[in-house]
Amino acid sequence: MTAIRVAVVDDHPVFRLGMVALLSTLDGIEVVVEASSSAEAIALVTADVDVVLMDLELGDRSGVETTRDLLARFPALRVLMVTMHEDDESIVASMRAGARGYLVKGAVPDEVERAIRAVANGELLLGAAVAERALGFMAASRSLAPAVFPELTDREREVLDLVAGGLDTAAISRRLVLSPKTVRNHISNILAKLGVPDRSAAIVRARQAGLG
Repeated sequence: MTAIRVAVVDDHPVFRLGMVALLSTLDGIEVVVEASSSAEAIALVTADVDVVLMDLELGDRSGVETTRDLLARFPALRVLMVTMHEDDESIVASMRAGARGYLVKGAVPDEVERAIRAVANGELLLGAAVAERALGFMAASRSLAPAVFPELTDREREVLDLVAGGLDTAAISRRLVLSPKTVRNHISNILAKLGVPDRSAAIVRARQAGLG
């Protein structure tokens, strides 16, 4: 049987080395890439990798953004998000980026092994409680009807809703698991598409439309 080829992407050396050591003891699983940042992951992960264990928060970019970039290059890649966070926003952001599984860092070795094999086999790995919360959150997010500012993308509409709700760039970045630079770019695009001069004017327009 061909071994499952795994990349471990995590900016915490102790956790990364511990995970690599654990995986090296498992039959049929081979670690072929170790990366400590998003940039390293983009440079080192190739089409030969089957599963990526992706940290949600990397030093240079988020794991969500890195996942999105890797899957754009290698659509057959399976990403298993490994994180300390179990909040709805992180789970949904990971799923939207294309992750096939969500594993907390406190998982025991047997859970890690099952998760890797399940994701490599094409399964979607979410615990029942996590899946229920994620689906509920996604259903709620769809309540932002496309008829509201149809010139905006879904993500831009989501950012505008949070801006109208009073969140600053840093808070939006944490909520959507995006880098502050990405959030600022979204806000710039929103201002241009709505034809408003600044953030305050955008908030007024958004609240008039029922957002926030």
